[in-house]
Amino acid sequence: MTEPHVSPSLAVQTASREADRLGIIVRGSLSRGLELKLDPGVSLESMRAGMFAIAAGEQYDFFSLVTDLELTATHPEALDAPPPAPGSLLRHVLIGDSIFARAVLRPHRMVDRLEENPADALQPVKTIPAHFTEVRRASATDVDRVFGSEAGSPRHFRIGAPLEMEEIPLCVDLGRFAERSNGIFGKSGTGKTFLTRLLLAGLVQTGAAVNLIFDMHGEYGWQGTDESRAGGVTKGLQQLFPDRVQVFTLDPRPSRRFDGEIRIPHTLLEPEDILGLHRVLALTPTAAENSYMLQRRFGKNWFGQVLDMDAREVAAEEQAHEGAMLALRRKLVTLQKRCEGFLVPAGKQLDDAIPRIIKNLETGIHTVIDFGRYSDLVHYILVANLLTRRIEEHWRELSEKYQSRPDQGGRPRQLVITVEEAHKFLEPGIADQTTFGRIARELRKYSVTLLVVDQRPSQIEPEVLSQLGTKICCLLDDESDVNAVLAGTASGSGLRSVLAGLDTRQQALLFGHALPMPVVVRTRSYDETFWRDLGVRDEEERRAQTRERSRRLFPQD
Repeated sequence: MTEPHVSPSLAVQTASREADRLGIIVRGSLSRGLELKLDPGVSLESMRAGMFAIAAGEQYDFFSLVTDLELTATHPEALDAPPPAPGSLLRHVLIGDSIFARAVLRPHRMVDRLEENPADALQPVKTIPAHFTEVRRASATDVDRVFGSEAGSPRHFRIGAPLEMEEIPLCVDLGRFAERSNGIFGKSGTGKTFLTRLLLAGLVQTGAAVNLIFDMHGEYGWQGTDESRAGGVTKGLQQLFPDRVQVFTLDPRPSRRFDGEIRIPHTLLEPEDILGLHRVLALTPTAAENSYMLQRRFGKNWFGQVLDMDAREVAAEEQAHEGAMLALRRKLVTLQKRCEGFLVPAGKQLDDAIPRIIKNLETGIHTVIDFGRYSDLVHYILVANLLTRRIEEHWRELSEKYQSRPDQGGRPRQLVITVEEAHKFLEPGIADQTTFGRIARELRKYSVTLLVVDQRPSQIEPEVLSQLGTKICCLLDDESDVNAVLAGTASGSGLRSVLAGLDTRQQALLFGHALPMPVVVRTRSYDETFWRDLGVRDEEERRAQTRERSRRLFPQD
């Protein structure tokens, strides 16, 4: 009898599917997830919480995340009398039948294999596969179908690779990412800064948004720190994109590279700028009332006048509490002394950097605010509050103008404001009174969003956390921080074990608006390979290219 012909390609596909097979579904529910019985030949140690798997139903491929692993047995008695050493016949008989391993899968997307349109084929999970459905490892094609690819969309950016799938690129839709405020969280030393720098580079490269970056520790401008590299430094955004990134600094020393110096005249300050410092300056509600009263009395230069005024005399004239007035003046004098390098009297000649910064952002120039030696929280909060308030007002005006006459164009660019130590601006009790709180809650409609970077998400106002569209979480080991990040997440219980299993470096859990489902990634390295992918060449390569062009233009006899 003649053997049926099997094409080589079909044979390869069949062999590949057999090699990727993990096991079968034995039970589960839509709310709790699916239980996968692993095949005896699958090494339990090759499985990881956070890896992808496909449950191949009759019509749908259920794209799932492994959230838990378990050792179990058909009969508990089999575990009470363990078999002898490895290799014994009894152990061979028991393993895979009476004793086996089980994985818990959480389906997040189902792909209709009968639908020709890729956009319509990808659907939310509203059903589950039947008993004994075969489960396999996800392939590169599966990942591309769900997450998209750089080749398929100019706004998709490769952030890394799925766990245990290092050869498969995984992309984030940075267009959707920039639409809402987002957060990057992780305890100290887990690589939040590198991950932030990676995403900011992606936003610059794809043009998904223009960035305003409050660089508290000097990591994003011309260069940043990297202890693994010779000299301990690495390229900042301006080295990667010299024509698209500018740096403004409060610390204009000759050794520093910058495009503009920030000096703030007293006449620019308003009470709202000062009241953002209420925690670090210990300002009271009475201080707020007195600040507005002093502004009404002295006008635009109220701050400068307060520094020289007789507090007792003014308190008597305004029928204010003398002690409170003396305390406010004392704290504002202290603020001036701590910020005297950049907070200057109105009479000085100033190169007004703030309008230049706003113009930069309007025209698509990404801007880094470098604090240099002014890295105290007082400096950071004052400057970030002051700049962000004015940018918020300007973007609101631009958006309202566009909304009233959309036929004339002029829609403002999508703006992402990156702020470190975010809980200082967004802590409970004050988040609803600050510019940053307003941006997180309501300025999405005005094309302004936040990228908050913090190691203590539990200290951020819960309402603000709930408004973050996409969360990127490195390792967190404080229970309150884990609870805060996962609060309100539909699959929070399953993600808790995934988050707890992250490595301390170069791994992160991503979930939210910019992603079709939660995913654990090993992030790309921020190194020469990444820079080449961006089209950046180092100095030696540029010199070699110049020599090669010269040789072609002026060949030697």
